[in-house]
Amino acid sequence: MSDSAFSAAHGSAPDEVLAAAVEPARAAAAEVAGDPAAVGDHQAVTAEVLADDADPALGVVVTHFFAATLPGYRGWHWAVTLARVPGDDEPTLDEVVLLPGDAALLAPAWVPWHERLRPGDLSVGDVLPATEDDHRLVPSYLADDDSADDPAGRVVAEEIGIGRERVLSPLGRIEAAERWRDGDFGPRSAMARHAPGPCSTCGFFLPLAGSLRLSLGACANGYSPADGHVVTADYGCGAHSQATLEPSDGEPAEVQLTARYDTADFDVL
Repeated sequence: MSDSAFSAAHGSAPDEVLAAAVEPARAAAAEVAGDPAAVGDHQAVTAEVLADDADPALGVVVTHFFAATLPGYRGWHWAVTLARVPGDDEPTLDEVVLLPGDAALLAPAWVPWHERLRPGDLSVGDVLPATEDDHRLVPSYLADDDSADDPAGRVVAEEIGIGRERVLSPLGRIEAAERWRDGDFGPRSAMARHAPGPCSTCGFFLPLAGSLRLSLGACANGYSPADGHVVTADYGCGAHSQATLEPSDGEPAEVQLTARYDTADFDVL
């Protein structure tokens, strides 16, 4: 940054005595940096404007700027502030700081920890507390007053929620269903597209309880890649309970969905 750019930013000419104190300012920056090589060329000196109602006896203040040559601090600079009271020719050191310039590399804005978490971050021994404003959870019963904080009210909440004071909210259920449908055990996965039939017609399909039972369930087939996972009703794999191989004349066997009971006396719908 040029001298004119720094001066324009502060709008007044610096004190001559303080402006000439380049080497004392450099020495102060080198002491803070711990290495004189970390302080580069002198870039500018600017006058610091005091408040309009400030006492003139407080003196004048200027800031010297030096390029920072520290590794990883490209575009930063050292700012050394000096002061002088009227009648005193010796400058006083106010502070030394390392500041970013317009082209400096800066760390990204701080993000709260609960927004930084990603699936898979939780490991053995970690604890992930749920926040009070978690939109995925709601009290197991709602009240318009303070009865939810009453000990008796908590007992009722636990009974209605089957031992839980908070349960999954409608939005939490929607987010979970969408996440599972878009995952490896949803209808758009490669396994589902090549399956002989959907999970909804498979004997190993265990529907979830509640409002999700028609669209989601768990796989109980130990030979299926989805065993023990939540699957969508329209997911499928080659381990479907009704899948059989029926050979044809001179042709390779084909996968067929066949009934496992005698249909001679009634129709299969």
